[in-house]
Amino acid sequence: MNAIEKQLLSEKKNYQYITWIFIIVFILFIWSLSAIQLNNMGASGLTIAKNIIAGILHPDLDLLLNFTEKGVAYLLIETMAIAFLGTIIGAILAIPLAFLSASNVVPKPLAFVTKILLIGIRTIPAIIYGLMFIRVTGPGPFAGVLTMSLTSIGMLSKLYADVIEDLDTSVLESMTSIGCTMFEKIRYGIIPQLFAMFLSIVIYRFDMNLRDASVLGLVGAGGIGAPLIFAMRSYRWEEVGSILIGLVLLILIVEFISNKIRNKLVRGY
Repeated sequence: MNAIEKQLLSEKKNYQYITWIFIIVFILFIWSLSAIQLNNMGASGLTIAKNIIAGILHPDLDLLLNFTEKGVAYLLIETMAIAFLGTIIGAILAIPLAFLSASNVVPKPLAFVTKILLIGIRTIPAIIYGLMFIRVTGPGPFAGVLTMSLTSIGMLSKLYADVIEDLDTSVLESMTSIGCTMFEKIRYGIIPQLFAMFLSIVIYRFDMNLRDASVLGLVGAGGIGAPLIFAMRSYRWEEVGSILIGLVLLILIVEFISNKIRNKLVRGY
């Protein structure tokens, strides 16, 4: 047994604190079980569940392999375009807000006010923004793009600011000592430190936006969500199965590629 293990075993453990945490979690778990109500689940519910599973196992291949505007492939591309464009716009607009919320860059009062603003943006769910933008622009992909942009700003600004606050300022001090201009410090001192992490964060947000864009279609903000809800309401489970299979395949492919890119950016492999 080495010295570290001996030190860990010799430290006094706060069993009272652990016990109280366990009791609180157990009470919250028991209280949460009250949300489970099986009384309303009847034979019709089980039948619908069987039909959903049957539809996924026996999808409508004509719809799945249809490459027209009403096919799954086109709707998936539209969904991905909404998520991609919304992510890009949000990523660009989040950069100045991130610097304004970084306490090591701007005065703390200004950083505090900006963080409050960003918290307010993140508090409202994406589907609420979608409903508001639909009232302004009308239903369609443009409302989805605006929603993805606004929801992306809140999260990306926060993650950007965390990276900026961890910035290695010694590099900037060294560049100042040798007479570098502000542009040179930004170009050679700040951007190389932030670029890889910023890009990794943007790719991660794109993964999230791709899922959110699918949900936004349910309220008419473009994408594959609207045909999905229409098919479910009409009990066309084969079409539901086709849409779900296409959506799952798209998310798996995008997530695999994005993970590869993020690992290359952050870890170098």
